Amino acid sequence: MFILIYIILVGLVAGWATGKIMKGSGYGVLMDILLGIVGGIVGAFILWVLGFYSSGGLISSILVAILGAVILVAIARKLKRA
Repeated sequence: MFILIYIILVGLVAGWATGKIMKGSGYGVLMDILLGIVGGIVGAFILWVLGFYSSGGLISSILVAILGAVILVAIARKLKRA
């Protein structure tokens, strides 16, 4: 049960931070959480491909999720323009 709360917390913080970084209109709390969770998966995959590994702490998890979420938002905006 704790891991679910941890994932939601990381997703919420990462989604909120991504909204601030990308200067978007915001997606709402639920979409911010989902964006942060998917961003965590994408960010972890990107770092794994590059040969970097996080220690798994809260701060590093949030930073990896923010990285992935920013990349997802950037790709989505590019596709929306095309």
